[in-house]
Amino acid sequence: MLTVGDKAPDFDMATDGAGRVALKALKGKTIVLYFYPKDDTSGCTAQACAFRDALPDFTKATAAVIGVSKDGTSSHDRFKQKHELTFTLASDTDGSVSEAYGTWVQKSMYGRTYMGMERSTFLIDGKGVIRQIWRKVKVKGHVDAVLAAVRAL
Repeated sequence: MLTVGDKAPDFDMATDGAGRVALKALKGKTIVLYFYPKDDTSGCTAQACAFRDALPDFTKATAAVIGVSKDGTSSHDRFKQKHELTFTLASDTDGSVSEAYGTWVQKSMYGRTYMGMERSTFLIDGKGVIRQIWRKVKVKGHVDAVLAAVRAL
């Protein structure tokens, strides 16, 4: 399990718009890497729209926001267009990045257990070190807490 002060696991993922995003290419930038369960579901849409609305503040604080789910890039493209999202959505279709960050976890609902994405956010500094971790995120107020942490770096 990753903890604050650990080196962030490297990643290289396909993104919306037929792009790619890699940790090493972002060296020197503050990164908000947030993992969410599924494109265009109620909680995930609320979270994405909150990051979208606060993006000018994150940009002013020189932080890049990257959303990660196991959805494919075409799903991300539709999600971004539908909700006018202005930040990168990365596809972790094989689950390797989610595994590395410990966000692919056992969940339970109605007595049934299954594997799923734990809504989590990692604040990574320009040297690639994890400065803050939020696990089992509740959407309400989360973006404000992340922005405050970015500003405190």
